[in-house]
Amino acid sequence: MNSNPVVCFGEMLWDVLPAGAKPGGAPMNVAYHLQKFGLWPAVISRVGNDEWGEQLLALLKKNGITTEYVQQDAMHQTGVVLAKLNERAEATYDIVSPVAWDFIEQHEDLKMLVSNAEYFVFGSLAARNETSRHTLFELLDVAKTKVLDINLRAPHFTKATVEALLQHCQLLKINDQELPLIAGWYANVKSMDDQMKLLQDRFDIPTIVTTCGGDGARLNQQGKIISHPGFKVKVKDTIGSGDSFLAALLYKLNTQAPLDEALAFANRVGAFIATQEGACPVYELSDLTSVMAF
Repeated sequence: MNSNPVVCFGEMLWDVLPAGAKPGGAPMNVAYHLQKFGLWPAVISRVGNDEWGEQLLALLKKNGITTEYVQQDAMHQTGVVLAKLNERAEATYDIVSPVAWDFIEQHEDLKMLVSNAEYFVFGSLAARNETSRHTLFELLDVAKTKVLDINLRAPHFTKATVEALLQHCQLLKINDQELPLIAGWYANVKSMDDQMKLLQDRFDIPTIVTTCGGDGARLNQQGKIISHPGFKVKVKDTIGSGDSFLAALLYKLNTQAPLDEALAFANRVGAFIATQEGACPVYELSDLTSVMAF
């Protein structure tokens, strides 16, 4: 069995909140939660040769996640995101650029790592800079199941890059704000199901899952549509909730669980993380029972 069945590519950073700095970055967040579920992920990223970079490496080590594929950069600082919360505890972001994770270099050991993994998780943010974008597309050529967590953050994406990424995925995770934006590039379709079908057909994507915040999620796998209404919880902040959702979904899919079970579990985990502060809170799987009931 492969020791790293899931590889996550992209940003490692600090979310600087009004209450202080918290570790984050979608790929690292996904890996953090995958490790909680026992899937032993690897992270391909790059941090600065600075105190914040050392702290992120220490966080991975503390949680049993390999740091072998996290590069260190003497020229660029560790990633920083200035995050603000609105009255609904939803975050908006000012993503500093350029930073270390914009310069992830291609090494042959990365191709071997990715080609041996069952899932390769990536997003649009890490494709904003030419260096990391070039590395990403080389790795996509050797990946098995490609999982795109689209994660659009204006102005850090272009239509051309998003289209290229959509052409390289078998599973697309998108939220209910990103879906109509991208679908609207091609047609004026109103319903979520039609928007998912449009992208599914245009880019030949077998599975699309759309997250809807507190209203759950909807999944289309080769035309079969299932939904989950979500769990009602007291939200502390939404940072990393979608990343934990994706980790939980991949965990269940990797165990060949039925789609409805996988979607329910992903919603439960995402809801629980929304009750916590930051993207990578300390928790045990037994804590998830706090959001078992509707």
